[in-house]
Amino acid sequence: MAIELTAHEARVIGCLIEKQIATPDQYPLSLNALTNACNQKSNRDPVLDLDEREVQALVDGLMRRQLVLEKSGFGSRVPKYQHLFCNTQFGSLQFSPQGTAIVCELLLRGPQTPGELRTHAARLAPLKDVSEVELELEELMTRPDGPFVARLPREPGRREARYMHLFGGEVPAPDAQAEAGTEHLPGSTDQLDQLAERIRRLEATVSELGARLDSLLRQAPEGPAP
Repeated sequence: MAIELTAHEARVIGCLIEKQIATPDQYPLSLNALTNACNQKSNRDPVLDLDEREVQALVDGLMRRQLVLEKSGFGSRVPKYQHLFCNTQFGSLQFSPQGTAIVCELLLRGPQTPGELRTHAARLAPLKDVSEVELELEELMTRPDGPFVARLPREPGRREARYMHLFGGEVPAPDAQAEAGTEHLPGSTDQLDQLAERIRRLEATVSELGARLDSLLRQAPEGPAP
């Protein structure tokens, strides 16, 4: 996979893809609109505070790499920008509508679980359930021209693994010792299940001992009256 983006370049590309799908009547975007999209407080993680000069520098760099194109409308003096990142006649990178939505959300929000991606990407493409998201993720991980997505090691306390896009470089290799010990860390899912089972057993034992004590007290002879 040849395309590699910085975090801010990923935000610019993600915003252009998002607005092309969500608000096609306002696309391509002017520099002002693109800056507002990059700094948008909803559907973004982290929230940024880029100025127009910074966004222009990012756009200029992406245009030199033929990932963004300046395209102004007829009679318009304001430059407007559209992406050439995917699903265009100018490049070979093609995704399904669902795959495009998932990649877009990963560019805008960073690593997410399939459940989170189902919630966030459904505004950009129809996704019936989490299983459909998982199928799309598998496709993005195993395509011959990829991979475009990687599965991160499951974090302690999380029931689902998160997925990240690979347009920012390869996923860092997990520490072997840490990965091997993940299942034994306090707070991991298996450890919490074991603790819950131990608590249930202790509660049952306490209840049984209490019943025996009550029985013994009822059977004990009363002492002489004072």
